[in-house]
Amino acid sequence: MSEFNRPIVEEFRANGGRVGGPFEGGDLLLLTTVGAKSGREQTSPLGYVRVGDRLLVVASAGGSPRHPAWYHNLLRHPMVQVEIGSETFGAVAVPAEGAERDRLFEEIVRVAPGYGDYQARVERRLPVVALERSFAEAGPGEITNLADKLVEIHRWLRDQLRRVRAEAAAHFAARAAAGTGAEAAGPPRVGLGLQLRQHCLAFCESLQFHHMGEDAQMLPEMERRHPHLRETIARLRAEHRTVDRIRGELERLLADIASADPDRFRAELDRMAGELEAHLDFEEESLIPVLADIPFPPGPPAA
Repeated sequence: MSEFNRPIVEEFRANGGRVGGPFEGGDLLLLTTVGAKSGREQTSPLGYVRVGDRLLVVASAGGSPRHPAWYHNLLRHPMVQVEIGSETFGAVAVPAEGAERDRLFEEIVRVAPGYGDYQARVERRLPVVALERSFAEAGPGEITNLADKLVEIHRWLRDQLRRVRAEAAAHFAARAAAGTGAEAAGPPRVGLGLQLRQHCLAFCESLQFHHMGEDAQMLPEMERRHPHLRETIARLRAEHRTVDRIRGELERLLADIASADPDRFRAELDRMAGELEAHLDFEEESLIPVLADIPFPPGPPAA
């Protein structure tokens, strides 16, 4: 965190999102990203604008000719943390593209004209980033045990996977609609590339983080407490290795979407999605009966 941002962040957190000085009275949030090169968390105070139900930030950097560091970070690691007032939540950072970016930027400038002044100073197009809640809905009822938490995480993973598949289909439909002359000029700018990329990376990062947590903490504890589940746990560990391979294949597949053959791409994506869904189903079938007896969040340790 820069020395300039540090006192602003501290004041924000100490006063439930209220700050003084040049930011007093403005709509301010804290965005925590993971450094693209350092891998360390970095927190930046940013102005925000709501357009409809979308929470938006602009990578203006005060009219700098270069994109700010936090924007490069979220392109590498889309999973971010957002603080507004006294509320903190996880989000997926998705930059808008093409006509959608231009429409949103016009809406932003109506609310906060200063961004228009920043844009007039620089040649780069100021990125507009939507911050989409990672767990917008917790599902029916409150989460009281680890089984509920597992279902919530799986629900979000499945939703991200559905979005990746839907956005890939929309991408190829837009390519086809661009006409037969598009091949000579390269793939059309259909405004879906970054959106698809961010949701794919968010899915892959979340899946990896989820399995790392299970392998490091949950599965060893279950193996100790429930010896009769050792065969099931051994299979889960083996499946985690398989899923990690699929995750890598998915990242490579989507990296080549601009020039990919649509039929082959869809077939590969369907195969991977089927394997991933089968793994999530098996995990729920195997673990939910046991996890339902473990409170979440965990209580204090016994005396």
